[in-house]
Amino acid sequence: MTASDESAIRQLMDEMTDAWNRGDPNAFGARYRDDGTFTNVNGTFHFGRAEFDRRHDEVFRGAFNDTTPTMTIKKLRTITPNVAAVDIDTTIAGCRAALPAWPVGNDGALHTSLLMVLLKESNAWWVSAYHNVWRAEPR
Repeated sequence: MTASDESAIRQLMDEMTDAWNRGDPNAFGARYRDDGTFTNVNGTFHFGRAEFDRRHDEVFRGAFNDTTPTMTIKKLRTITPNVAAVDIDTTIAGCRAALPAWPVGNDGALHTSLLMVLLKESNAWWVSAYHNVWRAEPR
């Protein structure tokens, strides 16, 4: 992976974090492919950008309203020059609505392990798959 590709992928993570902080589902999914797949932390499978945006609109207005995420890349690897896999530790702080199935860490935040598969097209990285699972404790 080139330094410019790594920088572009880190920029994508920053843009998604900023969009989440603003509660903007369309900006959060701005580089989500129309044929992308999304499996949420509860195992629900969604297909396509419209569904990705719709689901994030629901959570940004609901349980994750006014929350603050962090996305920390654990491992970034190139599969081919145009395909990358990114393993990410995420933390969601400030969640006021807790459900029994949500494993809140000792720090009071929610933690997930997120795998994104990215595809490079027209010199930009796009989210092709987004698979998220709960982590009970922060690392």
